[in-house]
Amino acid sequence: MSKQKLELTWVGKEEQPRLEPRILLEDPEKSYHAKFRISDNDIFDNRLIFGDNLLALKALEQEYTGKVKCVFIDPPYNTGSAFEHYDDGVEHSLWLSMMKNRLQLLHTLLAKDGSIWITVDDNEAHYLKVLCDEIFGRQNFVANCIWQKVYSERMDASGFSTSHDHILVYRKSDAFQVKQVPKEQNQQQFNFFDSFANKYYRRRSLRKEGSESLRTDRPSMWFPIEAPDGSQVWPIKPDGTEGRWRWKRENVEEKKNELEFIDRDGRWEIYVKQYLEENPTRPPGTIWMQDEVGHNHEAKLEVKVFNSDSVFGTPKPERLIKRVLELCTEERDLVLDSFAGSGTTGAVAHKMGRRWIMIELGEHCHTHIIPRLQKVIDGADQGGISKTVNWQGGGGFRYYKLAPSLLQKDKYGNWIISKEYNAEMLAEAMCKHEGFTYAPNETVFWKQGQSTEHDFIYTTTVPVTAALLETIADQMGGRETLLICCTAFLCREEDYPQITLKRIPAAVLARCEFGRDDYSLQVSQLEYQAETGQTELWGGEDE
Repeated sequence: MSKQKLELTWVGKEEQPRLEPRILLEDPEKSYHAKFRISDNDIFDNRLIFGDNLLALKALEQEYTGKVKCVFIDPPYNTGSAFEHYDDGVEHSLWLSMMKNRLQLLHTLLAKDGSIWITVDDNEAHYLKVLCDEIFGRQNFVANCIWQKVYSERMDASGFSTSHDHILVYRKSDAFQVKQVPKEQNQQQFNFFDSFANKYYRRRSLRKEGSESLRTDRPSMWFPIEAPDGSQVWPIKPDGTEGRWRWKRENVEEKKNELEFIDRDGRWEIYVKQYLEENPTRPPGTIWMQDEVGHNHEAKLEVKVFNSDSVFGTPKPERLIKRVLELCTEERDLVLDSFAGSGTTGAVAHKMGRRWIMIELGEHCHTHIIPRLQKVIDGADQGGISKTVNWQGGGGFRYYKLAPSLLQKDKYGNWIISKEYNAEMLAEAMCKHEGFTYAPNETVFWKQGQSTEHDFIYTTTVPVTAALLETIADQMGGRETLLICCTAFLCREEDYPQITLKRIPAAVLARCEFGRDDYSLQVSQLEYQAETGQTELWGGEDE
């Protein structure tokens, strides 16, 4: 009998974009660093990338696969509303395709012990859960945290006033362990001292109180315990009702030293000693209240400080991001946000001593994120979590933009190398296309990158001649191999067994889609589906 599996399907699900692995170009005028080092922990090599986030994630793939400890993303919610900074209201299947393509790359970038945290609302949360189950594996679902995003209900709401968002949490593998959170202790309650354990403690009745505290609720928890005078103590309540113990019989035997017997007017009461812990922690809960991690209004006030003329519509509070990073990262771990928005993730990661990468296509990369990060680095931003972490400034970031497409069409419709590429850009691009690490050797011109200790790559637009190959072959070590990417070669390749020749653009033309700079969701795509009558399919069966 075949085993059936329910899966989520939609129009366009199987369409996989053939992404060009672009190189990143730094713009030093937009990069920003503190004028002097504040502490030894300052981090200067953070990255802010301006460009389509799908292409940018592909650009990061070669260098950062398996290196990102935490991904936090706040993607457009697909609510049907038009926001100033996002067109947040797209057709359902396109939204899912957008998320699928990006989540697949983010999964690749995550470290083995890494995790991804995704904020979303009820419009897509449950579909996104099924999609993430497919990409990350259902066994790697960690939690669905509920964030109280407002502090009061909307009186003008039609029907329910929505008070929460979801934060879906997935891990890369079981190597990930969520961290504990501090547990509050009222030290005044710990007013007894155990000289044997050398600790203060408080008493808690071993007899269960409150709900489900009767013998009939848990019959196995009704048994006698021997008192110091040899009498039998039963969990009978003061009113004579038959109750029950909190612990099983075997736990009582194992933890006798944690029990305390008190004679109260000829009647024994048994208490558990709860010791005052030096560094008490507890597992994190899945309900995050606004008084603990902030709310929408708080987030807008934080962003308004950096741009009061155009307040970002859907920011997240710094305290919310702080909670996430506390649960899954340590100092100097790498944090990635590919929907950077107003830059909250980078700002919080910076203040907490984490390395970060942010990607943003919208112009608010320049109007909101850069001014915000500049104030963070200067120490002028004392809002958000700054006082909590004693932020004094320091560090910096490098601003990158995506390079143009490597190939373009000439006036005859033929693919040629883009005129915007100089020799250095071309060499780096071919390293990325061929799987080499770009690392030009200062003394050996043909060693522009390498894939192994003995395997190198050289890219040139000058036609390769036998004389050039002879020169290179004479310099090569016995175990070294070389890939030469060139526009033309005027020699016999087989005469040089250690050297492989590839023509460009022919060598890369079929590998990916060139000339496309935007993989964001387009209204034209919606119109196309409406015209062709394509519809969504929900639920399917695999044999």
